[in-house]
Amino acid sequence: MEVVIGLDIGGTKIMVAAADREGNILRRTRMATSISLEEDLKNINTMIVDVTGADRITGMGAAIGGPLDWEQGIVSPLHQPAWRDIPLKTIMEAKWGWPFHVDVDTNVAAIGEYRWGGVSANRFLYLTLSTGMGGGFLVDGQIYRGLNGAHPEVGHQSIHFRSLSPAAVQCECGAPDCLEALVSGNGIRRIYGKPAEALSPEEWEEVAYNLGQGLRNMASFYAPDVIRIGGGVAVGGGESFITAARKVMQEHLKLVPAPQVDLSQLGYDTALRGAVAMALAGL
Repeated sequence: MEVVIGLDIGGTKIMVAAADREGNILRRTRMATSISLEEDLKNINTMIVDVTGADRITGMGAAIGGPLDWEQGIVSPLHQPAWRDIPLKTIMEAKWGWPFHVDVDTNVAAIGEYRWGGVSANRFLYLTLSTGMGGGFLVDGQIYRGLNGAHPEVGHQSIHFRSLSPAAVQCECGAPDCLEALVSGNGIRRIYGKPAEALSPEEWEEVAYNLGQGLRNMASFYAPDVIRIGGGVAVGGGESFITAARKVMQEHLKLVPAPQVDLSQLGYDTALRGAVAMALAGL
């Protein structure tokens, strides 16, 4: 049987799946991300063997954090210091002999949500709140890219924020006031001294306010039809968190229509499913 391979290479976990030509996931596996590039690459290749079994691979797609060169397949994910200027496409194609496509995880997740999450919007913005924060914007189902193919970094906008610990608002990109530093998993740990799942209702309210201000900006700039939000922080916060952020956006949005804002329909699998879609598209 012929299969495609999808990889979600995250800051804390790596997921690998084999899927058939219709995108149905047949087998999957998961492993924690290490602090060593060599160990991660070894684990990824072992995981590919595990999910492939006796089947034949015909293509691969991968999601990883930015920044990266999606055409050359050179990656430098911000939250994985061991991965700097890594020619991942060249490495994987030399190892496996099949086409390998990689893109920023939020672009890939947007593709997954669009294809398998019941989205029919012409202008669709997907956001992820996990270790970091980012977004992917699709126009008529195609990834929107900026100047010279740059990936728009929605998590690195500055907002008028609330924080009980403003001195702790420091983004890993080096700027002092990014949205990512306020609503991502790493940002929440720095500000509140605990993971998102341990936040009090009052602390969740503050995170939701800050996300809502960011949503207001993105709605003003992109004027999307639909925004879906996924990632561990969003899924952990649940519908009440998304509802609170949506309310802040609506209250502060004056000149453009308020988009529909919902929680991702694919949960933790959005980028993995998008990686499968990329592999299929490459065929």
